[in-house]
Parts: sequence; structure tokens; C-alpha cells
Amino acid sequence: MVQVRPLRLRYTPAALAELEQVLAYLSELSPQGAQRVRTRIRAVLELLSDFPRNGARVGQLRRIRATPYPYLIFYEIAGNEIVVVAVRHGARDPSKMPNPS
Repeated sequence: MVQVRPLRLRYTPAALAELEQVLAYLSELSPQGAQRVRTRIRAVLELLSDFPRNGARVGQLRRIRATPYPYLIFYEIAGNEIVVVAVRHGARDPSKMPNPS
């Protein structure tokens, strides 16, 4: 049996800033809610490290939703890494999303 190693996770500086902004905004409304969103995003990213092609293709990137929350994670697979390029609320203007299709 071949053992597949999970991919490493890396955020672009812009994606990390977006995630921090989302969590800061949510913390003002509900610290517990912000923690739940953070935990869910982390769980989705852990899943992607084992199953990187779970996200839907959107142009050059892939996108996955942090269900049940409305946040979209845009990422690319680059060698042995998953590179998170954006974390956005799903209700944002689609033309402002990375690689809109």
C-alpha cells in the first residue's frame, strides 16, 4: 500500500490578511461565532491537505465552501503545497472573486 503524504498548507499574505479581517469582524459581533468559523475553516483546510482536488475548479484556482458558513476558500495546488490565495464571504460581488468564471 502506497502512503500518500498530506500537502503542506501556505497562505498568501493577502489571504492571511483577508482571513484576519473576517475573524476580527466576526469577533466584534460574536467571539464564539468567530471561533466556530475559524475552527471550520481550519477543518476544511485539513481535509484539503489529504484531498486537494475536493474544491471546484474556478479558472486557474480551486474553490471550496466552509459549510455551513458562507465563506469561500480559493486555493491552488503548487507542488507539495496548497496555497490559499483568498478567503471571501460568498455574498461578495462575483466580479471581485479571484478568477471569476
